[in-house]
Amino acid sequence: MATIDIRRSHSLTMDVVRLRAEELAKDMETKLGIRWQWEGDRIKFDAPSGMAKGAAGAVIVDASTVRVEIDLPFLLRPMKGTVEGKVNSKLDNILK
Repeated sequence: MATIDIRRSHSLTMDVVRLRAEELAKDMETKLGIRWQWEGDRIKFDAPSGMAKGAAGAVIVDASTVRVEIDLPFLLRPMKGTVEGKVNSKLDNILK
């Protein structure tokens, strides 16, 4: 079970929502040092080092929703609220 599980509805085409999900992954790569890859309609990611070290998860897209699942390591769990806030803010921006 993910430490963070956020679902958001959208009305974008699959091509657009996939592009925006990839923008989210690239932003996390730049800011947090995650590595990511597409697996079907899912971006799987993990953070082998850096500020988010030990975090892992996925961004799953379908025709009507985007779901972000993040497993935080024990040491980052006190930051859960902050991480959720940042993910929600980023989703607000990319799903416009």
